[in-house]
Amino acid sequence: MAIESITSAPADIILEIGRIGAWIQAVGIIAILWIVFEIIILINNRIRRKQLYEIEDRLKTIEKKLNLIIKKFK
Repeated sequence: MAIESITSAPADIILEIGRIGAWIQAVGIIAILWIVFEIIILINNRIRRKQLYEIEDRLKTIEKKLNLIIKKFK
């Protein structure tokens, strides 16, 4: 009986380490997926921000032109 418990102890330790390793791997995969999604979101936000800046520039030019037209009719 005592011999079986001594020989099974290292096997139990190895199994427990394997379970911990599987959890660490799962957490790592989740972290990598989270980072990938964050990068995609940042890229999309950058594209949208560029589009907003372009629209803002167009609106400024339109505003300047409208101001010139208004001054002519006054």
